[in-house]
Amino acid sequence: MNREETWNGFRKSPKVDVCVLGGGINGLSVFRELALQGVNVLLVEKGDYCSGASAALSRMVHGGLRYLENGEFDLVRESLVERDRLLRNAPHYVAPLPTTVPIFDIFSGLGNGIVRFLGLTRRPSRRGAIVIKAGLAIYDFLTRKRALMPKHQFRGRRGTLAKWPALNPAIRSAATYYDAWVSHPERIGIELLRDGLSAGPNAQALNYATLEQAPAGHFLLHDAISGQSLPIRPALIVNATGGWIDIANGSLFPEDARPAPLMGGTKGSHLIIDHPGLRDLLDGHMIYYENEDGRICILFPYLGKVLVGSTDIRVDDPGTVRCEDDERDYILQSLAFVLPGIVIRPEEIVFQFAGVRPLPASNDSFTGRIPRDHFCTVVEGRDLGPPVLCMIGGKWTTFRSFGELAADMALDRLGRKRRIDTADRTFGGGRSFPKDRSDWLRQLSGATGLKEDRIATLFTRYGTDAAEIARFLVAADHALPPDHDLPHAAYSARELIHLIRSEAVEHLDDLLLRRTTLAITGELSLDMADAALAILTAEKGWPPQRAAEERTHFLTLLNDRHGISEQTLSARNEQRSEQCETSARSG
Repeated sequence: MNREETWNGFRKSPKVDVCVLGGGINGLSVFRELALQGVNVLLVEKGDYCSGASAALSRMVHGGLRYLENGEFDLVRESLVERDRLLRNAPHYVAPLPTTVPIFDIFSGLGNGIVRFLGLTRRPSRRGAIVIKAGLAIYDFLTRKRALMPKHQFRGRRGTLAKWPALNPAIRSAATYYDAWVSHPERIGIELLRDGLSAGPNAQALNYATLEQAPAGHFLLHDAISGQSLPIRPALIVNATGGWIDIANGSLFPEDARPAPLMGGTKGSHLIIDHPGLRDLLDGHMIYYENEDGRICILFPYLGKVLVGSTDIRVDDPGTVRCEDDERDYILQSLAFVLPGIVIRPEEIVFQFAGVRPLPASNDSFTGRIPRDHFCTVVEGRDLGPPVLCMIGGKWTTFRSFGELAADMALDRLGRKRRIDTADRTFGGGRSFPKDRSDWLRQLSGATGLKEDRIATLFTRYGTDAAEIARFLVAADHALPPDHDLPHAAYSARELIHLIRSEAVEHLDDLLLRRTTLAITGELSLDMADAALAILTAEKGWPPQRAAEERTHFLTLLNDRHGISEQTLSARNEQRSEQCETSARSG
């Protein structure tokens, strides 16, 4: 991922077959698809990879049980197929998730579900046992041939409260089925990027770059890092900017040739809660429940904490979304409804995030009725400009099949044939995944001299790519500083250096929000952030003023978008010190 080499290449030849705009999960997917077919493809992302909606998903990999009531059977079928592929192709990050649905009625929602299915109502309603049973039966039917996970089962009130005594006592029964969850979605994006780049020099990618219209159908590629610009001539543009599609089209077409609005996204906000009692009582299950207004909410253990969400609110500007106070109150109220004995203190909310679902334009008054399916539409260029293939809609779960669809349309336009199928292609840390994890850890520990618990931590973070990281940590390279842990963190200096050098890290938030899980888990303290900044500053050769600006930018972003103030980070310094001292005494 050498930025300067990429720029030098385009100085020599500005022509490219396909330019993909947008480095979210769908843009990365179509980039990978095209690169593996040998297409000369460039990915351009205005921010960091997976820094928009692809960093703000609910961390679920699922078929979409509730989409059945909208009649989106094909979407659910496709989603379940892609879910099962991810379980096989990315086992280091995607795992089964037992999901329990509390049920408060038997017949509720039956009639309303029928008229909603027929499009005669837009209002959400409570779903009773019969409606849920029907949906889960369809789920089981659609996965019957693969049968990777158990079929659903029902529990009566007594059995449900015996297992989850904190649930609302008004419960009548509960249903448990299996979907999946993703631990590191942003890292999957990076792995897709690296898999595409592995195709060779035909594939190039730039974060913090933009494409701007120039005369005679040409475009200027602008680098926000260096400030340089150069002309580029794509034969086809793929607009994979999600909620930003209409904004991006505004920069690709003259005002009189811009297509009608294609997107109408909604915002979903989530909270990360540090409450060991809540985490433990979930017993590894996701609680997939309806709030009193009939809207679906989720609650499940996530990286030692608990993820709770979400909202579904129309937004006009995807670049300014954040979890607002009323959304936080709504999420906490929904939690209090399903688990009335659980009290969440403000300081137990260690992270919050919001993202825009890239839904097709719709005038529907109920956001839950807007289709979640995906499709592509081509807007023909004018005045010698290239056509623009727009990727509309899409769920995170279906990124591979959506990328495949867009790539096949692009290949058809280019008169090229597909030569590699990605349906069963493992990537990143899912490659050569061991059947015997313990033996794999022992062997790498023996080869590197690192302790097995350290190797196990790396394996959790990177899958089999942990071997590459481990070798870097112990390399006898005098140009590298001696390895040491960040203050009170399980990440080390050399680990961060490896991420900076190999994964296109340009800013501190790239490192702490997306390449690592330090921020989202509530582990990040001010000392850790400053230590990481010192490493990044040394790697980039920044002067003190530039480093100070980076620190201010990061702390402002963390406060404004994720609800974490500098005071909170500072208070964690002492908390982490006390935790380390307690751990040392007990050890």
